[in-house]
Amino acid sequence: MKLEVPAEHMQKIFGLRDVYLKKMERDFGVFIVDRNGGLVISGEEDRVKKAARVLEQLVIISDRGNEIEEQNVDYAITMGMEEQEQVIAQIDEDCICHTINGKPIKPKTLGQKAYVDAIRNNMIVFGVGPAGTGKTYLAMAMAITAFRNDEVGRIILTRPAIEAGEKLGFLPGDLQSKVDPYLRPLYDALYQIMGAEGFTKNMEKGLIEVAPLAYMRGRTLDNAYIILDEAQNTTPAQMKMFLTRIGFGSKVVVTGDASQKDLPVGSRSGLDVAASVLGKIEDIAFCNLTSRDVVRHPLVQKIVKAYEDYEAKEKYRENRRHSAEGKTRNRR
Repeated sequence: MKLEVPAEHMQKIFGLRDVYLKKMERDFGVFIVDRNGGLVISGEEDRVKKAARVLEQLVIISDRGNEIEEQNVDYAITMGMEEQEQVIAQIDEDCICHTINGKPIKPKTLGQKAYVDAIRNNMIVFGVGPAGTGKTYLAMAMAITAFRNDEVGRIILTRPAIEAGEKLGFLPGDLQSKVDPYLRPLYDALYQIMGAEGFTKNMEKGLIEVAPLAYMRGRTLDNAYIILDEAQNTTPAQMKMFLTRIGFGSKVVVTGDASQKDLPVGSRSGLDVAASVLGKIEDIAFCNLTSRDVVRHPLVQKIVKAYEDYEAKEKYRENRRHSAEGKTRNRR
């Protein structure tokens, strides 16, 4: 099969030293050759068609001015294997905003697209998933877009200031200096999207607030976009306190990774309790992202998947052990 690909898109789709092309050849089991300004794909008919459809989707993405990254290729191949490759170009149509450098911020997977749509359509959204799935970054992009469009009057970003195994209580400095390390990821995302100058100006006016969760107690937050990050480290009482701060004209996004709790052993996470208590309430949505939605380095996706498989096996063994112990007790 011959596929016509404009020359200006070939380099993007091929990747450095044809690394993307070789990846597609290996995964689809086909041969792809650049011949006379087009791509000739050879192999089993079904595999050739799948590879051609994926290449066509990548050309559409490139034609919109996007850089083709390894994550784009990996996800396109995954969707192509499932014959859902057409969703790649559809997802790419949704541009939330641009960074200070002009780079578009878009959902890159079906899970991320569903997450962004849920934020648009609901007052409270819980984004739950492993590291690298864009939970916080996409929520920040949505908050900044709403702020710029005057849909809300301010942005409030918060995290529970809980130690991740390290003791930071004896660090020198005032209270703000002690909590800043916990909030640094939020600052980094704001700088990238708004720029340091825009962030500083709005923060000085009180229009953007970055604070530990404890600072939310006793407040009513009207006309605000509120993001609670690292929610797996809240207690049920903290989560209830936070959710009951919400006022009129506000929108809330709660993000967390249930597999990375830093709470004391035996403590219940407020994120887990919220999923059980609030799952059926209208205008509250829960979005569960998985290793397939990881958009960091491809190795991160493999690491997350390996841990998911390991934890599933451990849970299976634990259930079997409890079942065997129960049978033994019944015989007695």
